[in-house]
This record gives sequence, C-alpha cells and structure tokens, in this order.
Amino acid sequence: MTALEIEPDAAAALFGDRIDRARQFTAALAAQGEERGLIGPLELPRLWTRHILNSAIAAQLFHGSVADVGSGAGLPGLVLAIARPDVQWTLIEPMERRVTWLNEQVASLQLDNVTVLRARGEEVPSDVRFDIVTARAVSALRTLIPFTAPLVRDGGELILLKGVNAENEITGAAKPIKKFKLTDVRVEVIGEGVLADVTRVVRATVR
Repeated sequence: MTALEIEPDAAAALFGDRIDRARQFTAALAAQGEERGLIGPLELPRLWTRHILNSAIAAQLFHGSVADVGSGAGLPGLVLAIARPDVQWTLIEPMERRVTWLNEQVASLQLDNVTVLRARGEEVPSDVRFDIVTARAVSALRTLIPFTAPLVRDGGELILLKGVNAENEITGAAKPIKKFKLTDVRVEVIGEGVLADVTRVVRATVR
C-alpha cells in the first residue's frame, strides 16, 4: 500500500487554527478516496502537496458567496471551506456517490458554511447567483466558461484553478470569453516561496 505524504510545514501556516480539520479531511480522503473513486491510486504520496495545499493557497482570494462547480472529492471546495469559515460555499456536483461523500465530510468536519447541491453547473436555477465561482481540474477553459460564468452575479468573478497551460487555455477560449463578457482575464501565480509547486488561477470579472 502506498504511504500518505508527510504533512508539509506549510500546512499549519495556511490553515492556522483550522489545521486539525484539514488533517481530518486529508486522512479521510487518503483512507477512502481510491476505493470510492475520488482520487487515483498514485495520489497518496502527493496528496498534501498536489491537492490540499494547491487548493488552500488560494483561500485568501475568496469572499462572500462562492460556488465550486464539479466539486468531486471536495477539491478545492471543502479545503477552502475549512480554511475560510467566514465565506459561504456551495459545492455543486452531479454524481450521487460524490455528493454522498461531500455531505458526509461536511457533517464530520462540522462545516456550517457549506451547502452541497446535486446538479450540473448548467442545471443551477437561474435565480441563484454567486459572488465568485471556482473550479479545479474540471475541463478546459473554453468548455468551463459556458457553465460557470452564468452562475456569477454581475460584477462578480471567476477564480479557476488551472495548470501550467493556463495562458494557452485563455488563448483557446477567446470566443466564450467574448460571448460571456469576461473582462480583465488573467493568470495569477500564487504560492511562490511557500509551496514547492505553485498554483495558477485564471481570474476574470463577469459583466
């Protein structure tokens, strides 16, 4: 059996007095993630670095009401909800078994700032809008924008966690960027000097 990655020093600094909840969630994901189809078999040696801290480093970018579309295992939504109890999070996930997992974790971690909604992004009622919408490892930007941008209130923001090809994804998403009236579209690199692997986010204002 593959061993779980040792908790990096940066974890305690990023989560502060919420670190025990972060450890509890990471342990649960390590114990059940593969068997429940939430993470792949090769993720345990890099679970903290690649998934937990990669999500948590973005915590300070969020405020108000936030939707995490395609929340899956709770990355980044549950991690961010642990780190930012002052923000209201809605985890949007269509698959029943993942919704079950998310609800179990919300209850176990006693997260009173989280709502789990079983739906696809495009199925969310038209009267439900958020200050910020996020997603991580869901799909390419050109595919992601059409079902995330409509969930953002006028003047709100998309904050999408992306990989090393983030700039190329923006170039490839020129049409949906124009169609959904996104402005100030940019890549921000966060975590330099803090994490071994930085996090890239695509940010855009929705008008």
